[in-house]
Amino acid sequence: MSEGTGHVATKGKGTTPRERYRAQVRAEIKERAWEQIAASGASGLSLNAIARQMGMSGPALYRYFASRDDLITELVRDAYRSLADTMRDAAASGADLAGLGHALRTWALDDPQRYFLVYGTPVPGYHAPDDITTIASGIMAALLDAARPAGAPADAAADGPDEARLEAHLAEHREWAADHPAAPPALRRALSFWTRLHGILSLELAGHFAGMGLDPAVLYDTELQQLTRRPAASTSRP
Repeated sequence: MSEGTGHVATKGKGTTPRERYRAQVRAEIKERAWEQIAASGASGLSLNAIARQMGMSGPALYRYFASRDDLITELVRDAYRSLADTMRDAAASGADLAGLGHALRTWALDDPQRYFLVYGTPVPGYHAPDDITTIASGIMAALLDAARPAGAPADAAADGPDEARLEAHLAEHREWAADHPAAPPALRRALSFWTRLHGILSLELAGHFAGMGLDPAVLYDTELQQLTRRPAASTSRP
């Protein structure tokens, strides 16, 4: 039985031998699933193929995961929890918004298939359960906490009419921020951070920068600097 490559933990304290064995089998099933996803994408995931690889019958494997969607859900939960932990740990160590951006890129480059499972093309016919949204909201909460520029008032004016229009829209459409109390400027900064950096990461991990003769890290860093640039201090006329 393989111990896996680090996607999931297989050991716990206070468990019985039966529980430890079950956890080990589930961990190996998930590792085999990641191998399949790397080879043919999540849409090609097959529990029967995993069972054959592990020398099990299909019905035996279904005692550990009731369906393909059940297995995908567990992989998605693992991925989101991993990123949420990464962002929380970075924030706890004092990382600002730029630091969170670097943590995001490191996490994505460390395991592109994990990244694409949660931020790539949706798996046909798969619908994630509601608790996935709750886990993902922890990632956005870390960004919203860091999105207010140091020393800037919560109601700092937008940089221009376009930003002001977006902030007004977000003030009325903030469901994606859950119950976070962030003011509209922080909502705009966090959302811009999330969408623009994911755009670069998705292109980089999919290989779309190959042959262009540029360094994606430089592009990412420049975008991050623009996103985290502090707004100019407002001046009052006498």
